Amino acid sequence: MKLANQKYNPMPPNPIIGEAKTKDGISLRYAHWRTTNPPTQGTVLLLHGRAEYIEKLYETVTDLREKGFDVLTFDWRGQGGSQRLLDDERRGFIEQFDQYVIDLDTILTDVALPDCRAPFYILAHSTGSLVSLLSAPLFANRIRRMVLASPLLRFGTLPVAQNSLKWITGAMHVLGLGSRYMSGGATPDENRPFSGNRLTNDLERFQRNAQFAGDERHLTIGGPTASWVFAATRAMDKVNDPDFHAQVTIPTLLVCAGNDKVVNNEAAEHLGRRLRSGKCLIIPGAEHELLQERDRYREQLLAAFYAFVPGSPSGPTNKIRPSGKK
Repeated sequence: MKLANQKYNPMPPNPIIGEAKTKDGISLRYAHWRTTNPPTQGTVLLLHGRAEYIEKLYETVTDLREKGFDVLTFDWRGQGGSQRLLDDERRGFIEQFDQYVIDLDTILTDVALPDCRAPFYILAHSTGSLVSLLSAPLFANRIRRMVLASPLLRFGTLPVAQNSLKWITGAMHVLGLGSRYMSGGATPDENRPFSGNRLTNDLERFQRNAQFAGDERHLTIGGPTASWVFAATRAMDKVNDPDFHAQVTIPTLLVCAGNDKVVNNEAAEHLGRRLRSGKCLIIPGAEHELLQERDRYREQLLAAFYAFVPGSPSGPTNKIRPSGKK
């Protein structure tokens, strides 16, 4: 278990790197950093999205450390430097999202609680946000607050209705075709053009991530498989069920990218109104990957996190306005 370090994407210094084993036998790569501005305000569990990896979060790790937080992050099973689940390691696969919940519980129980400094907060992106919500009923006494960026609560633009997609991928899963790609194939990130991309407006960060994906291809995966999509639709159905909302008692801030085409913002706004301690903010003009966006968008997400996490009574406003920066 190690972290990649490139000049254009330098690793924050002095990480504590390790491997955790889940109860179902999967090895997870994790990394932990202490704050560079003590005393610590607690530990942020930084959770990335589908097809991502620890190294993509280096910039955010540095930002959080400078603000007085320790940071703990890891790779979900089947991606990054954690154990892959299929012989073809390019395939983004999962049987059910409860397996991701096991991953998060393992890191929290076996790494955060014994080795990291409380209180504990979550800053998650996309798939990581969905897993955080699924896990929330289990973590009510361990996680103080959650900030969930671009939460995957419904898919964005699709060629078919989501319920139809659930039926199609469910049938493929049952018939043993769950490892088939549903989109993207094995195409690595470095081959995707910036023009027309649905992830970020920031050319520099896009090119940095593409170059890193090419140089460290062993950390990347291809598109989602039928089983992954089927598992995601079932997980989304669960967190959108009104009976589930009452089980989420952790104060939660949902932060949406105004121009998101990957996930559906209306679902997040609806959930923000339904959660007992929930709130939803929108950053106008931003694309899906808020932590990889232009500074004018990215800094708004971080500002909302810093305001919400310590429990500021004023908190962020209902809609964050562009700052006028890059």
